[in-house]
Amino acid sequence: MARQEKISKNLDWITVLLFIVCVTVGWFNIYAAIYNPENPLWIGDPGFFDTNAGKQLIWIGTTVLLIIAILVIDYRFYDTFAFIIYGFFMFMLVAVLLVGTEVKGSHSWFRIGGFQLQPAEFAKMATALALAKYVSTPLVNLTRFKDQFTVALIILVPPILILASHETGVALVFASFMILLYREGLPGIYPAVFLSTIILFVLSLIYEEWEIYIGLAVLAGIVILIMPRYERKTKNIITILGIAFVMGLFVTGVDWAINNVLQQHQRNRIKVLVDPDFDRKKTGYNVRQAKIAIGSGGLLGKGYLQGTQTKFDFVPEQSTDFIFCTVGEEEGFLGSLLVVGLFLGLLLRVAYLADQQKSRFARVYGYGVVSILFFHFMVNIGMTIGLMPVIGIPLPFFSYGGSSLWSFSILLFIFLKIDAHRTQVLSRW
Repeated sequence: MARQEKISKNLDWITVLLFIVCVTVGWFNIYAAIYNPENPLWIGDPGFFDTNAGKQLIWIGTTVLLIIAILVIDYRFYDTFAFIIYGFFMFMLVAVLLVGTEVKGSHSWFRIGGFQLQPAEFAKMATALALAKYVSTPLVNLTRFKDQFTVALIILVPPILILASHETGVALVFASFMILLYREGLPGIYPAVFLSTIILFVLSLIYEEWEIYIGLAVLAGIVILIMPRYERKTKNIITILGIAFVMGLFVTGVDWAINNVLQQHQRNRIKVLVDPDFDRKKTGYNVRQAKIAIGSGGLLGKGYLQGTQTKFDFVPEQSTDFIFCTVGEEEGFLGSLLVVGLFLGLLLRVAYLADQQKSRFARVYGYGVVSILFFHFMVNIGMTIGLMPVIGIPLPFFSYGGSSLWSFSILLFIFLKIDAHRTQVLSRW
């Protein structure tokens, strides 16, 4: 009993409160998304637990049990068995390819009775633990190629398996670990190359190839001209020209990759990002209706359960990927701002706690939590307002879905459990 009292005393209740508010507000928005004024089902009504809101209540209840289990388990368990947890979920990713159920073209689900479970969601947590375990190992140095290669291997295995099940959105989340690695000493050249690649990719969609070639040549010339005279050596000039040439090759490869690697629906989603009027009745329909829903909310919104775009099912997947549309339409700009502020508060709090950790394992894992939550938050809201392509990832703690709620809750509360023991030395059993 004393042990549990100590856990409750040291648990960061500010983060717990933010979590509870997110889940509660999320559930009310899920209910709003499925609400039918002609048949307003509520808790206790026949058929309520067949709706997304009813099922989400069940998932919330089971999430409480999971949280209790996480808080009861010894905090050293997560460090000691990090690689075993990672290996288990890699096995699950392979297993779902063999015996999983296909849902909307993605062969990444286990069906259990009337519920479905997606192991890819839990692989993010497992990868964060494995990275924290490896990076915190004595003598590991992220400036060395050997350690960089090992870290890249840990990160790349899950998305490769996830892509094999045709679940592109979840696979992209693993790119968020670049934030964690840079925080722990990865040379700045890697995030610089990563960001440059993204910028070049977007520019390749907007401009003609020859225009980008000219731009790269001009940019290389400017860099050479503004270099200090003592740095303007043949070797450095060749390096700059070489980088510009490689960038040009990448631009050439973008068009080929889009037309030969991506599937048709993925190509269409990219085209919608560049041209909002492209395929307005099919591929561009979701984004267009999402913008209409959010814009129609105005400053204060139409009021809870009063959203017309929601009630008449204009926005597909409104209780899952596009749940933020319900917030924008019914709660308006101010409500949306409060939700964004709620998420930013949670992210900043977890980042603050990560900085307070005495063990490197706890700090690295804490930043893994921040990286994953931030990526989901940024991309999900970005795609509902047309700033990001529609890649189908949930808004943490808001979107309907047991797998996402379980995985995000486990991800967060493992860190809170470790944080509750931050004054103790984190050592193996």
